[in-house]
Amino acid sequence: MIQKELPIGPRKRIALIAHDNKKQDLLDWARYNKALLAKHELIATGTTGTLLHRELGLPVRKMLSGPLGGDQQIGSRIADGSIDFLIFFWDPLQPLPHDTDIKALLRIAVVWNIPVACNRASADFIISSPLMSEEYCRLVPDYEPYVARPLDAK
Repeated sequence: MIQKELPIGPRKRIALIAHDNKKQDLLDWARYNKALLAKHELIATGTTGTLLHRELGLPVRKMLSGPLGGDQQIGSRIADGSIDFLIFFWDPLQPLPHDTDIKALLRIAVVWNIPVACNRASADFIISSPLMSEEYCRLVPDYEPYVARPLDAK
């Protein structure tokens, strides 16, 4: 499949999500990285976004709560190119009723080749990368031939 370049500007659009058992870990991480996060646009699912705004005093665009569709809203924004980086502190030890939404979100992040951090260590490595402050061209498959393919009308 042919690939195309999609530029990500120096000001990244970062989605932040945390499951209930991981919210405090995300808040601690965000507090530590507040100065770096302030340079970027923050988007979050409902409860996480409210907590981040309260904790950091930074603007956070809030989607719905994850189980109410917020994970899918974030996935849609990844697909339309309006999210560049996903920080998703998920709890691998807690069964979740919206597990299929979570898998779909992680899948779409891989399909569109955006960086994903699922724990504090990966988030630290990514946010401290020199690429966070400069333009970056990510490669994604060119899906246009697939979208434009003729469909059989039966």
